Amino acid sequence: MEKEKTVEEIRRILDMQEEILQFSHFTNEDATALGNFMLQEAVKKDLNIAISIRRTNGLVVYQALREGTNLDNIAWMNRKFNTVLRTEVSSLSWFMRLKENDQTMADKFMDENVYACCGGGFPVRVEEAGVVGIILVSGLNHVQDHDFIVKSLSKYLHMDEVPRISRSDVQ
Repeated sequence: MEKEKTVEEIRRILDMQEEILQFSHFTNEDATALGNFMLQEAVKKDLNIAISIRRTNGLVVYQALREGTNLDNIAWMNRKFNTVLRTEVSSLSWFMRLKENDQTMADKFMDENVYACCGGGFPVRVEEAGVVGIILVSGLNHVQDHDFIVKSLSKYLHMDEVPRISRSDVQ
């Protein structure tokens, strides 16, 4: 049985994911191609999830809602978007940072009606340019939402050695 990871180890893995899963460019056409790729992955795995890819200015470039999703998924994605936009890290990384420092959203003046402290939001980073967009998924456990994004990005970008965490790693 694998040893349980510490909060610090999980944070290092999340940081590595964001470092590795960067783009050389990211256009609206790239967002559509990535979104369609993610949708096909969801169909293959029969996952009833919502997927959204947005620019940092809030423009929704791609959105797909599988059967079984609803307005709650949109609300979750909106809150995850706000979290990634403000912090410029994945929403799961933010969750782990707060946990690591024994802090709450309120400690950071983040209203839980506006921000979400859970996985499922991932920054789109372009090398040399920074965060230009945000990938959002809702419909699974929040760690699974995050992992779906990471697995999809890894395949899409042809990156085989991306470290991952599992649902059991995050308490």
